[in-house]
Amino acid sequence: MGFTPVLERERRKEPRYSYRPHIPQGERIDWVRLAAGGTMIVAGCLLLARKKRVGTVVAASGTAIALLDHEDTLRRWWQALPGYLEQSQRLMGKVLDALDSVGEMNESLRRDLAG
Repeated sequence: MGFTPVLERERRKEPRYSYRPHIPQGERIDWVRLAAGGTMIVAGCLLLARKKRVGTVVAASGTAIALLDHEDTLRRWWQALPGYLEQSQRLMGKVLDALDSVGEMNESLRRDLAG
């Protein structure tokens, strides 16, 4: 029972809540990634606030900032883009040919049924 007042006095000296953020020593802060993340958060908030144009512009700038960190990947995508465009043009040509043949069949069927 004699120890209780001493413990109470010691507890009062300590702060009730203490917050010490953990900052790792020796690690560098990646400012590009931090800026990209912050920009994307702001863009999300703007889009939620129904500010579509501004939110889209901020999201595009955040994406551009994020891509700064991945320069090699962006170069590979840029070099592969013409191949993808050629493939999509070939596919669109095939689709248009198929639609033309379906249209011709439709016309011939109408002529046969009408005549």
